[in-house]
Amino acid sequence: MSGVVAAMRRALLSCTFLAHGGRAALGMIAGVTGLGVAQPAHAVELPFVHLITNVIGISHQEFAALTAGLSLLGFSVVSAILLMRTRLRAARTETGLRGEIQGLQGEADRYRALLFAEPQILIAWPAGEDRPQISGDLSALAGQEQPQRVLAFGTWLAPGPARQMDRAIDTLRETGEGFLLNLTTSKGTPIEALGRAIGGQAVVRIRELSGVRRELAETNLRHRTLLQETEMLRGFAQVAPWPIWAKRPDGGLQYANDAYARAADAANSADAIERKLELLDSGSRADMERALNETAAFTARLPIVVGGARRFYDVQALNVGGGSVGMAIDASEANALNDALARMMDGHRRTLDQLSSGVAVFDGRRRLAFYNDSYRRLWDLDRAFLDSNPDDSSVLDRLRAARKLPEQPDFRAWKARLHEAYRAVEAEKDTWYLPDGRALSVVTTPNPEGGVTYLFDDVTESLDLARRFDGLIRVQRETLDSLTEAVAVFGSNGRAQLFNPAFASMWTLSPEALGEQPHINTVETWCKPLFDDAATWRIIREAVTRIGNRVAVPLKLERKDGSVLDCMTMPLPDGATMLTFQDITDTENVERALRERNEALETADQMKVDFVHHVSYELRSPLTTIIGFAHLLNDPTTGPLMPKQAEYLNYITASTNSLFALINNILDLASIDAGAMTLEIGPVDIRKAIDNAAEGIQDRLAHNHIDLKTEVASNIGSFVADGGRVVQVLYNLLANAVGFSPQDSAITLSARRTDHHVTFAVTDHGPGIPSEVKDKVFDWFESHSNGSRHRGAGLGLPLVKSFVELHGGRVRVDSVIGKGTTVTCDFPIDQAAHRNAAE
Repeated sequence: MSGVVAAMRRALLSCTFLAHGGRAALGMIAGVTGLGVAQPAHAVELPFVHLITNVIGISHQEFAALTAGLSLLGFSVVSAILLMRTRLRAARTETGLRGEIQGLQGEADRYRALLFAEPQILIAWPAGEDRPQISGDLSALAGQEQPQRVLAFGTWLAPGPARQMDRAIDTLRETGEGFLLNLTTSKGTPIEALGRAIGGQAVVRIRELSGVRRELAETNLRHRTLLQETEMLRGFAQVAPWPIWAKRPDGGLQYANDAYARAADAANSADAIERKLELLDSGSRADMERALNETAAFTARLPIVVGGARRFYDVQALNVGGGSVGMAIDASEANALNDALARMMDGHRRTLDQLSSGVAVFDGRRRLAFYNDSYRRLWDLDRAFLDSNPDDSSVLDRLRAARKLPEQPDFRAWKARLHEAYRAVEAEKDTWYLPDGRALSVVTTPNPEGGVTYLFDDVTESLDLARRFDGLIRVQRETLDSLTEAVAVFGSNGRAQLFNPAFASMWTLSPEALGEQPHINTVETWCKPLFDDAATWRIIREAVTRIGNRVAVPLKLERKDGSVLDCMTMPLPDGATMLTFQDITDTENVERALRERNEALETADQMKVDFVHHVSYELRSPLTTIIGFAHLLNDPTTGPLMPKQAEYLNYITASTNSLFALINNILDLASIDAGAMTLEIGPVDIRKAIDNAAEGIQDRLAHNHIDLKTEVASNIGSFVADGGRVVQVLYNLLANAVGFSPQDSAITLSARRTDHHVTFAVTDHGPGIPSEVKDKVFDWFESHSNGSRHRGAGLGLPLVKSFVELHGGRVRVDSVIGKGTTVTCDFPIDQAAHRNAAE
């Protein structure tokens, strides 16, 4: 290059340019280059002068001299020189750019090598494009060989981290918001995912953490996990239904949940902590602190008063981090259930002790856990030996040594088969025939919690009863055949299974035909010539063929031959039905005769009552006239009477008074019997009523030298009743007692009051009432002297009973032969309340 330039300089310097030729050339150059040149040579633009002088390597003065002598040939040479120089500069620039590109490429390689010195993946989304550019170590980090499979985060990340990545990338691409995530792959490898918006692209870098960064990431992950667990545990503790608390090393309350606050009657947890409310009493707290100081743990079931109620809680506490934590779980129900279970087990033990069956329970270790007294007595074992909890084999060995077990050719194999019950799932039953002649039913039942329960029942008597039963069946068969009562048994299929000869004879049936087990419909057809009542036969058919609601049905059959049969359909336990037929023709005839006689007696009794009513009313009117005239004759105003006349008049007055009282009693009884009697209810002074009744009986008491004793409390008061009828009741009781009392004796009238009744009792010391007569003393016109002088009409006690029962009371008679009789009447205190209750 330098040689060419020197040659050019020499060629240019050897030429002589004319002044006007150089000026023309310069103007042309200026026009070509567009630089602009002034008319004077020294006025050429400096940029152009610098360009020429720099290219040729001459000074400004040389250039000026040169341009002055340029000619047309000089202009062509200059143009060539300029083109050559431009090419040289382009070549030099290209060489520089190539070197710069090579430097940049090397620097890029160095940066790339530095960027991928550790396993990582770069994912870039250019602006406006959905398909990303993915580079990096795909297989080592994500376990994927295809780049696009890396974006399926769920294939190499857990579901939770995969959702985090998807949401973070969507946010980055939509809003440009960056992110930094520390995640763990499904293989357990910790990674870091960094997302940024760079140069209009969304770039995500995923790299595996190692060294300090890995430890920091794992520490942060553990920290977040612990924070989550802590918040979860605090939230659980806060809403847990059990009181939970934590205390500082000095014993002060540091934490309490809502259940603790409710149990301690605090407004909330903060209130419980501020007021330092304690859940346990001082004694329980002292025990807990002592246990925590000694063993660092405390467990106990303690009573705690919550909401005013005393409940039991399982309290657990332990030392943690210099302080202590505790929890109380409500165990009231469990405590009650344990108590109930203990009572139930105790009840079961007492019940098992009362069983006649021998019971022995062996636990999972095959040791005796329970036995009842029947078991001990069954095998005659020592109580001390049983209380030592021997194992199953020891008990069997002792029983074998005492020759109490069945003789076995191979005792060890027999015992091994017996002990298979410990591994069985179903109960097994067997019968042991003991050397002493007893037979035992043995049931081995595996227990759900392990072990076996043995049940021993002495079935010696049962087997003997079974043998006797077989014999009894044969006897019963013979007995049925000998019965005069007709018997037939029909099975659940409606066919005759059993019959006796009386059945065939009663219905004139063939025993051979009955032996073919005919159906009830066929038997009905055979029996219809003697009894053709369709409704009755339908009842018998239903009783035989019915499946449910099987009950005994009594029937009466009046056959065409005039005989009457008493039929009974009796359901049997096996589903069969027994029909019995008994000829009650004679009984029916007797019953019919008795019924007719009873009707006649009832008619006669009614006639007697009607006659008494009629006669009583007819006698009362003339008797009233006689009494009136007797009183008139006894009046001094009618004139004096002779002594004998006065005596006779007194006899007439006494007799008419007695007759009038008798007629009044008859009329009262008739009125009560007809339901026409009404009571005049009012307050009755009890003492006054007793005095009135006693006054009316004074003449009889004096005549028979009988003393009347009254036992009445001074404050007995009054009650509601018909006063006149009460006095009449007491008068009749006293008259009856006087009539049955011997002379020079005493009778007692007592009255006592209770909450609901007033009770009157009259006691005499007469001969008493025999038991066979006692039930008839309240019948009309029944008078029993029983060796006494009493000859009454027999209306006193019936009238007493009628009046007392009309008041809603009752009458009792207590009598002892040779010692006397007591008649007791109970009157209700409040007649209104009694009548309302009756209505």
